[in-house]
Amino acid sequence: MVTQNPHARPPFLTADVDGGRLRLRHAQRSDLPAIVGLLADDSLGAAREKGEDFAPYEEAFEAIDADPSHLLVVGDLLPAGEASGPVVATFQLSFLPGISRRGSWRSQIEGVRVAGSLRGQGIGNLMVRWAIDESRRRGCTVMQLTTHKTRTAAHKFYERLGFDASHEGMKLTL
Repeated sequence: MVTQNPHARPPFLTADVDGGRLRLRHAQRSDLPAIVGLLADDSLGAAREKGEDFAPYEEAFEAIDADPSHLLVVGDLLPAGEASGPVVATFQLSFLPGISRRGSWRSQIEGVRVAGSLRGQGIGNLMVRWAIDESRRRGCTVMQLTTHKTRTAAHKFYERLGFDASHEGMKLTL
């Protein structure tokens, strides 16, 4: 799929935040270094993300970008009066059909990251609330996520947004 100019698609959301204006938009292939940098910006991510070979990230990007059931979103911080700024946040939102819950759709949000220097300023809150609204707009009845057991600050953040730690998640590395 040919990646479009980030300005060709309308932004999902713009909102005033400390330091400028946050713009949530579709991620572009050129955003991959910033996205990988955000994913690697903690001890867990640093062990998982390797930026030396971008081919796997580019392949994943193309698959996500080609499928309307998946959104890879970035947040730009636009300084006052500027039309562009650095990527400071990201997340992926997927929409999954299911048989359970009377055939309802669910959304899954993952890879939620905000630049370390900007955490605690409401950017994550704006992103997740937009994702919740988009999930409702698409007819989802449940939004789910996983977060590592050691990310206690993230657990508190999601609980403040109304998420309930109702299940025990498990993963099998393949």
